[in-house]
Amino acid sequence: MLGVHSRTRGDGQVPEESATEVTAAGIARLAGVGRAAVSNWRRRHADFPKPVGGTETSPSFSLTDVEQWLRDQGKLAEVPLRERLWQQLSGHPAGTVAGLVHTGCVLLLLRERPAAWPGLAALPDDRLAGVLSTALEEVLTVRFGPVRAVHTPARADLLAAAPLFRAAAELAGELGGARQAFEFLLGRHLDANPRQYTLTPPPLAELMAALAAAAATGAPAGTVLDPASGTGGLLSAVPAPTALYAQDADPDLAALTALRLALHGDADIRSAVGDTLRADAFPGLAADTVLCHPPFNERAWGHDELAYDPRWEYGFPARTESELAWVQHALARLRDGGTAVLLMPPAVASRRSGRRIRADLLRRGALRAVIALPAGAAPPYGIPLHLWVLVRPGSGHRPPAEALFVDTAGLVPDAGRDKLPWTVLQAAVLDAWAGRGEESVARSVPVVELLDDEVDLAPARYLAAPATGGTAPELAAVRDRLDETLRRTLGLAPTPVPARPGPRPLTTVGELARTGALQLRTGGPGTAASGTAAVPVLTEYDVLSGGAPSGTLPDGPAEEPVLVAEGDVVVPVLGGGSTARVVDAATAGAALGRSLQLLRPDPAALDPWFLAGFLRGTANNRQASSFASTATRLDVRRLQLPRLPLADQRRHGAHFRALAEFEEALRLASRLGEQLVQGLYDGLADGSVQPE
Repeated sequence: MLGVHSRTRGDGQVPEESATEVTAAGIARLAGVGRAAVSNWRRRHADFPKPVGGTETSPSFSLTDVEQWLRDQGKLAEVPLRERLWQQLSGHPAGTVAGLVHTGCVLLLLRERPAAWPGLAALPDDRLAGVLSTALEEVLTVRFGPVRAVHTPARADLLAAAPLFRAAAELAGELGGARQAFEFLLGRHLDANPRQYTLTPPPLAELMAALAAAAATGAPAGTVLDPASGTGGLLSAVPAPTALYAQDADPDLAALTALRLALHGDADIRSAVGDTLRADAFPGLAADTVLCHPPFNERAWGHDELAYDPRWEYGFPARTESELAWVQHALARLRDGGTAVLLMPPAVASRRSGRRIRADLLRRGALRAVIALPAGAAPPYGIPLHLWVLVRPGSGHRPPAEALFVDTAGLVPDAGRDKLPWTVLQAAVLDAWAGRGEESVARSVPVVELLDDEVDLAPARYLAAPATGGTAPELAAVRDRLDETLRRTLGLAPTPVPARPGPRPLTTVGELARTGALQLRTGGPGTAASGTAAVPVLTEYDVLSGGAPSGTLPDGPAEEPVLVAEGDVVVPVLGGGSTARVVDAATAGAALGRSLQLLRPDPAALDPWFLAGFLRGTANNRQASSFASTATRLDVRRLQLPRLPLADQRRHGAHFRALAEFEEALRLASRLGEQLVQGLYDGLADGSVQPE
């Protein structure tokens, strides 16, 4: 998180912008550099601002003084409104989350009473705080009811955060609405604290909502419940609901969810705080739909206290089967014929301790489908999670004779979380539900065949694995391509020529940036604004593997992504490897992904291949890297390269370019070789290929 704090006067009011303090991490983010660069500036520049707070090991500095120094040094043009607002939010006296909740309340007021805000904004801070206290209480009561997860901020908090609220309203005008402003701030907070929250990625939330709609019987999904709502991502994905019910044990998350949903639309919102399994906030609810991403592998879920709970209609879950408790809670809160879609760890489909409950869910027609997702769909990203589709049986209901099993893993071999083709996945899952799925992806299995001693519901058990290598003629074509690639690789293999070692004058990337010989840009959380949704993202994985841009821009309020151009040099900054990629015409126009630094050389001063080649030197990377934590981080500004005339740069660049072609040929040969070997193993094993 960007380290920013605010100092307040005795009356609790932030008097001026200079009261805001920023840590070294915040300075690094403002300038787009690593923290090591900030430490170097403090040592090398006597005029660098002195600390005004913090501790000796973690000092803080005046934001205004730092901004002025960065501008004087040519390292900062202007702090955008979004960045300034985020700094103010991070410095909220009650903490970032409390500041986000309070800002969300004001943004909701702005949405509900847009004509009132100009008059409120014109008031001095003390009067604004008093008027806001009354106005917010009215809006929150109307929107969430008298018993709610969102409470009116105290007057002192409103007074201290008045500049924050004014900036938030200004950002809402810039982004096109209060919802967009809140989504931006919430997204920044979640992005800054990735280990603190377990999120459901938006494409997966959309898939779960679409699947619930496709499986719905009777009335449409007007009333929707998420009993483990987190940050509200699942409920936000539901199109045009009439009522949304959310519950979470974390009061902050329950409040953020309520505000997020209220800013998204006009549905009736009820958000409650509490442990859902132990203290259900909506015991009388009969929802049309339940969407849920429950906590996984919980042992302390209430097993001892809830032995006689009426929700265990399909059997009392074992202590190790917390997920089956969530399944039965979801069914208990549905109307007859209502649909639930839950995200599950794959072990729930096979664990012996849950076989009796799985069997009863099948016999009574409650469990309709188990869908295996590819690894990378949601955290934990290394595990291929499952979706369970359930329908609450009604009176006179006749259980279906079959259950559907879908396995999408084969649709995206070797995919990472940044490159899953969600459009393809959603189409495949919905086609399978509609009975149009391919046999290798989906199969309806008679329930009687599933009710054995194990009741194993893993989809891979009932679907044939796709052939890895293909038919014998296809493998022969792979062999021909491999032969051609190996011959090309041999022709590209370079011959080392000894040189006379000697000293060479060196410069650094930071010095070249200061002189204008190149520009530095950092990859960040750009979002899919209008007209940019189809822009692919060049990810760290793509740079390391030499592949085409495979990521996608997340949805959210417009935040301009950094687009790469032909001749740019892209460098990963995490992991400790020595890699640099020159952007070609095919890659140009892609957005720059996270953990990547872009160097845009002036072609009249620097050859891009010369630049990329020297940046890949192992010793160069070691001297420019920080090893202070578990993750090695590269400070690109410290990378060195020799001072050479442009003609000599191009001569070196030609050799580096030839090395890159040789490297790509080796990669292709490796991929073809692996495909041929695995295909022959599979063909010999299944009889489609015979020994010579």
